[in-house]
Amino acid sequence: MKMDGKCVVVTGGASGIGRTTVLTLCEAGARVFLGDINQEGGAETASMAQGMGGGATFLPLDVSDDSSIEAFAKEVHGATSQVDGVANVAGWDIIEPFINNTPDFWEKVVRINLMGPIKVTRAFLEPMIERNAGKIVNVSSDAGRVGSMGETVYSGTKGGIIAFSKSLAREVARHQINVNCVCPGPTDTPLFAGQPERMREALTRAIPFRRVATPEDIANAILFFASDLTNYITGQVLSVSGGLTMVD
Repeated sequence: MKMDGKCVVVTGGASGIGRTTVLTLCEAGARVFLGDINQEGGAETASMAQGMGGGATFLPLDVSDDSSIEAFAKEVHGATSQVDGVANVAGWDIIEPFINNTPDFWEKVVRINLMGPIKVTRAFLEPMIERNAGKIVNVSSDAGRVGSMGETVYSGTKGGIIAFSKSLAREVARHQINVNCVCPGPTDTPLFAGQPERMREALTRAIPFRRVATPEDIANAILFFASDLTNYITGQVLSVSGGLTMVD
């Protein structure tokens, strides 16, 4: 999958799936603008990409802050003539029983995981409509498809991202803009590594492939949806879970 000449925005690019997505897109030939609240990690990702010969620029971004999103989009639009794709990867959660959640926790989860992608998408959508071209790739979660114990509000936001993606796909199809959704299952990220060993082992045993996903597994799915291979695919939800959740 070649992305030569394409420009893609990636949120959450400082670590985990976001970092690997940046590197995967750059390796495919894309120019990437990555945003993250973690400025040190974001700068490191950009440096890694440049060391591979890729074109990556880090800009500070807090997807829960309207002014930060506005400033980020303004800088990107000022630095490039067009944005061909947006990958909304940034996310946040703490695994704990719903009954232990606080209202402040709920609000933070919703701001980052639901309203963040909505607002970032809106910040880059209008020029895509004017050009009649563009790819939006939203990273949801299998938690949004089938639920996840200890991630109740998070699951709600990720289910919202699925519905948002499908509805937006219908709305902008007449402008030749593709909107699709990637749903990772358990993935080898710092969040997963921080879970109790018993839980990690049980999840691994439940996956037909007997391993959790790597960030590369998820990044390759994002690359697929961002590429020209999906010009006639929109409104779709792709589970990348090793067969853990085989449901429609």
